[in-house]
Amino acid sequence: MALTFHWFLPTYGDSRDIVGGGHGLAAGTAGGARPATVAYLGQIARTAEQLGFEGALTPTGAWCEDAWLATAMLSEVTERLKFLVAFRPGMLSPTLAAQMASTFQRLSNGRLLLNVVTGGESHEQRAYGDFLDKDARYARTDEFLHVVRALWRGETVTHDGPHVRVEQAKLGRLPDPVPPIYFGGSSKAAGPVAVAHSDVYLTWGEPPAQVAEKLAWIRGLAAEAGRELRFGIRLHVIARDTSEQAWAQAQRLLDGIPEADIKAVQAGLARSESEGQRRMIALHGGSRDGLEIAPNLWAGVGLVRGGAGTALVGSHTEIADRIAEYHALGITEFILSGHPHVEEAYWFGEGVLPILRQRGLWRHPVGEPEPVAAAVPFAAPEPATSSPR
Repeated sequence: MALTFHWFLPTYGDSRDIVGGGHGLAAGTAGGARPATVAYLGQIARTAEQLGFEGALTPTGAWCEDAWLATAMLSEVTERLKFLVAFRPGMLSPTLAAQMASTFQRLSNGRLLLNVVTGGESHEQRAYGDFLDKDARYARTDEFLHVVRALWRGETVTHDGPHVRVEQAKLGRLPDPVPPIYFGGSSKAAGPVAVAHSDVYLTWGEPPAQVAEKLAWIRGLAAEAGRELRFGIRLHVIARDTSEQAWAQAQRLLDGIPEADIKAVQAGLARSESEGQRRMIALHGGSRDGLEIAPNLWAGVGLVRGGAGTALVGSHTEIADRIAEYHALGITEFILSGHPHVEEAYWFGEGVLPILRQRGLWRHPVGEPEPVAAAVPFAAPEPATSSPR
């Protein structure tokens, strides 16, 4: 299956340095030299659109702008780009969520993708008026998506469950197309919910061997349920003409992080209830040392940022090789980002995507003419064997 690439909209601000914030961190932690205005976010979105990214992930939480409102505005300054809107069940009724998605599809000409985020941080959930524990939140997400899916099928829904209750709910207009659901979760409670309701299962950027184990787990659950899912991965990226240039940029980002910031952020992340966040922390242990945890996979971003904390770092060819390695595991969708988001989109879009096109792994969504030069024959590479730095 051909690869699909999505970019990221930093609705908390952008910078030439790593902007902290995210899962488990206090509101106001994020920020940057480039405020998250419609003008600047629109610049990122149009850049991604032009380069050939399919969509753009927009985060959710107290540390960033609201994803629904931000993307609705940005749909007016773009033409093709889809918006992967992150939202949390429990913050609104399933009927309203289904209706909002239907409206978004009609007014954007079908450019909505949905990233369902159950919520791994009880202290943040309580700030929004949600006092369920983690397992109960997953149970509610299961009920919530059951209702939403039924409404999208045009059914009249009455549901009286432990966490969700609606009576004679029905949509006046159905979404066309029905937006695909992206869902991530590494805990035991997450797997069955992902398998029951999602179209794409997402993982953060762990080393290939760990990703393979996680995908095998989800595939097993999906087989028992009689379903097949697509798989995606969330990574940052630093791609340059040479490996040395890319690692020099990673070192520059690392040198710009004060030690006090690392300690403060790691203290905040340590109280996270998210299994995925725990796995991210385990990759770097809060230390600046040994951050290349697998060939071309760098854990430095996670020192000051919650959530996705790893980056692909290397030459354009090395990055393409690592993407092909993840693809060989079954990953077909890549959600990428970089600091800053305009410039790094160009580095990846003009450096890596042409290589993947030549290898027959990717094509521009609008199908621009192929280069005159013959495509380079390609076979899936063997997993990298070089030792991490």
